[in-house]
Amino acid sequence: MAKVALVAGANGIIGKALMQEIGRTAGWSARALSRRPHGSGDAIACDLANADGTRSALTGATDTTHLFYAAYKPGGGLAEEDRVNGTMFRNLLDGLKAVGAPIERVVLYQGAEIYGVHLGPVPAPFYEDDNPRHLGPNFYQTQEAELRTRAEAGGPSWSILRPDVIIGDAAGNAMNIATVIGAFAALCKASDAAFRFPGTQKIYDGVFAQMTDAHVLARASLWAATAETASNEAFNYVHEPFRWRRIWEKVASAFGLEPGPPMPLTLSQHMPLLAPVWDRLAAAQGLIEPRYEKAVSWAFGDFVFKSEFDLISDMGKIRRAGFGETVDTAEALIAAIRRQQEGKVIPA
Repeated sequence: MAKVALVAGANGIIGKALMQEIGRTAGWSARALSRRPHGSGDAIACDLANADGTRSALTGATDTTHLFYAAYKPGGGLAEEDRVNGTMFRNLLDGLKAVGAPIERVVLYQGAEIYGVHLGPVPAPFYEDDNPRHLGPNFYQTQEAELRTRAEAGGPSWSILRPDVIIGDAAGNAMNIATVIGAFAALCKASDAAFRFPGTQKIYDGVFAQMTDAHVLARASLWAATAETASNEAFNYVHEPFRWRRIWEKVASAFGLEPGPPMPLTLSQHMPLLAPVWDRLAAAQGLIEPRYEKAVSWAFGDFVFKSEFDLISDMGKIRRAGFGETVDTAEALIAAIRRQQEGKVIPA
């Protein structure tokens, strides 16, 4: 029987990769759901915060067998994010139930914040069964509890994937590390400046970090949607940990830049000063999003580059369950930056 995927958050970094991977996988078809129009056939545009509007929009998704939930609305602080994102998730699940969609499994995505890394240092590696759970509010906890409750009441099974710092292609995504590093590199090049890591020497040389490629995550998602060993389980999904010096020097070499020693910067404060440089590059190269403040989230870069403790998610559980594909992080990052340059998302 054909599997019909509903991809919530189809314009985002995970959703875009999902739509592409599902589109080339036999036995699957994909329908996009997003707040902004997606442009694909049968796509649904709706605001998941509106329960009635969501239910009405889902009359075109009654054949959905699998839900991939990658929608996210940021802002307002932890409590507001918990309220809004919890409501959006419930509205979609309620709407699909109301229209009679035969949902077999829901695949949900969580970041490393499920382990509390946004609150302060957390002992690494992170294990899926780590306890005690940190103090909320945390919308990942709220959404996971919703899935568990519904499954216990006879609803669809679920699987949770936990990536970290995703490498992808979606333009204008607030949490796309390829955009941040690629834009930083372009501005350094245009300013005839060294490509210097914007964190401390300690972070550059002594702290382990990790990333997840969006396309491999999408393939992990198809596995999680169908494998019996993935039913009602949560899995970390990241690539091998690295030190920033290794990644930074490889990116510098790939794009002909001089790395130089680290220079700590608060990107969200300093990089807006380079708006005139961006404007000149955007006009000359015809970028698809010329507005600097919309194209790059420097605040996300600050979050990533200022973590002073190891970020390492244990990968044993998903490998034992049957999914072992991985990629070289530096190669995936460089390839994503090149794709964004070719797509006029960031300057070359």
